[in-house]
Amino acid sequence: MPVGSWTLDSYGQLKLLRAELRAALLGEPLPPGRDLDEVPEKMVLVATELATNALTHAHPPTVVELRRTEQTFILDVTDDEPDTPPEIADSRPLGAGGRGLRMARELALDIGWYSERGVKHVWTEFSLPRPS
Repeated sequence: MPVGSWTLDSYGQLKLLRAELRAALLGEPLPPGRDLDEVPEKMVLVATELATNALTHAHPPTVVELRRTEQTFILDVTDDEPDTPPEIADSRPLGAGGRGLRMARELALDIGWYSERGVKHVWTEFSLPRPS
């Protein structure tokens, strides 16, 4: 189910993305006994990293979409470079870039990418916390 969508043309729009994404997550109804815990902070951080990557390595606009299932939230970040696979920097020296995907892999339940109709999608999935 769609929750929100943001179209970014510049790095200057990342601040608004962070604020609006956090508000969208906090505004979502949850099953009884559940709260979001650290999910909004993790998702905002990952969304910022993925959107920054798209703005850096492709041409605007970059689109960030938030969807939800019963058990998860899904971020989908698109750009116009379908033939350029994302690279997770496991062995690059600090300062060489490429750490955003690695961090996303560590914070998210799952991460992946695919190309469709001339657009690359990089997605991450986050679980709703278990009932307390």
